[in-house]
Amino acid sequence: MTEDATKYAPLKNDLLLRAARGEKVERPPVWIMRQAGRYLPEYHEVKAGRDFFETCRDPEIASEITIQPVDHYDGLIDAAIIFSDILVIPQAMGMAVEIREKTGPFFPDPMREPSDIDRLLSSDVDVTKELAWAFEAISTTRRKLNGRVPLLGFCGGPFTLLVYMTEGGSTKLYRYIRTWIYKHPEAAKQVLQRITDVAVEFLAQQVKAGAQMLQVFESWAGELGPAEFAEFSLPYLRQIAERLPRRLHELGLVSDPERNHEVPVTIFAKGAWYALDDLANTGYNAISLDWLYDPALAVKTVAGRATLQGNLDPGVIYGSKETITRKVEEMIAGFGGGKQNYIINLGHGTQPFFDPEMVGFFLEECHRVGSL
Repeated sequence: MTEDATKYAPLKNDLLLRAARGEKVERPPVWIMRQAGRYLPEYHEVKAGRDFFETCRDPEIASEITIQPVDHYDGLIDAAIIFSDILVIPQAMGMAVEIREKTGPFFPDPMREPSDIDRLLSSDVDVTKELAWAFEAISTTRRKLNGRVPLLGFCGGPFTLLVYMTEGGSTKLYRYIRTWIYKHPEAAKQVLQRITDVAVEFLAQQVKAGAQMLQVFESWAGELGPAEFAEFSLPYLRQIAERLPRRLHELGLVSDPERNHEVPVTIFAKGAWYALDDLANTGYNAISLDWLYDPALAVKTVAGRATLQGNLDPGVIYGSKETITRKVEEMIAGFGGGKQNYIINLGHGTQPFFDPEMVGFFLEECHRVGSL
C-alpha cells in the first residue's frame, strides 16, 4: 500500500492486479491498449480541436478521456490507463515533439550525430518539474475513478524512444537508428542509459501520484534482431524492472525493495518473439504479447514465471461477431483458460476506425468466455 493510498477510495475491482501478481482469479481481466481515444465519439467531443499534447497537459481533460471507456463499457473494462503519450520523456529531456494530424509524431530537431547528445546529457532531468502535469492528471483521474478499477501509468521503452529521437518521427526504413547502433553504438548506449534513468524516475513518480500498475511500451523492439535486442534493448528493460522497486521503496511507496508485487509492471516488447524466454527472467510481473505469438507456445515458454497479456490481432474487431467469438474462445483456451497468469488484451492498440459497438461485443465475449 502506498503512503498516499488513504487519499483515494478503496479499490472495488482488483482483478487486474491479482492476475498480474499470478494469483488465481474467477475470470481473466480485460483492458485494451489505447482504449481511450479516437474510436470513441465522445473523445472527439472532449478534445474539441485541441492539439494532442495540449489535451494531455490539461489534467481535467486528460482524466475525462481516460475514464471515457470505463463509462462507455460500464462493468466490462477492468482498468483505466492514463491518457498520455510515450514521447513525454524526450520532451522532459529537452527535445521538442509535435503530434501532427495524419502523420503522427514529429521532432523538429532530431539527433543525427553523436555530438547531438551533449544537449541531452549536459544536465539532470527533473521529471517532477518537467512532467508535473502528468502526475496531476494521474491524481485527478484516480480520485474521479473512485475505486471503480485500477489506474495504469506507463512509459516508452528506452530503445523505442531512441528510435523516435533519432528518426524524428515514424519511419519504414529506420535508417538513422540503424546508423546509431551500427556506427555509433557507444554513443547510443549513453543516450539509452539516460533515457532509462529518466524512465525509472518517471514511473516511480506516477505511482506516487496514484498509478496502481505500470506498463513499459518497447514498441519498436521487433526492428532489432536477437543479438541487437540483447545489446540495445534488454539490458535497459532489465534495469527498469530491477531499479523501479528500489526507487519505490526509497519513496516509501512499497515495502519490498527487491521484487515489486505491490505495483505490478508489464513489459510490451512488440515483435520481439525471440526474446520471450529472456523477458520472463527480467523481473516484470507481466509480459504483453502481440498477435505473432502462439498462446500455447508462449505459456509453455514462460512456464509461470510471469503473467501473460494479450494477444488478439486488433484487426479481428473489423470482423463479424461470429469471428470475434471464435477468436476470443481460441485465444483464452490457448492461454489455458485464463484463470491464472493471464490478462486479456489486444496484440496492439485500438485503431481509429473501430466500431465502438464491436469493441463492446469483444469485451462482452471476453467476460462470457472467461467466466466459463
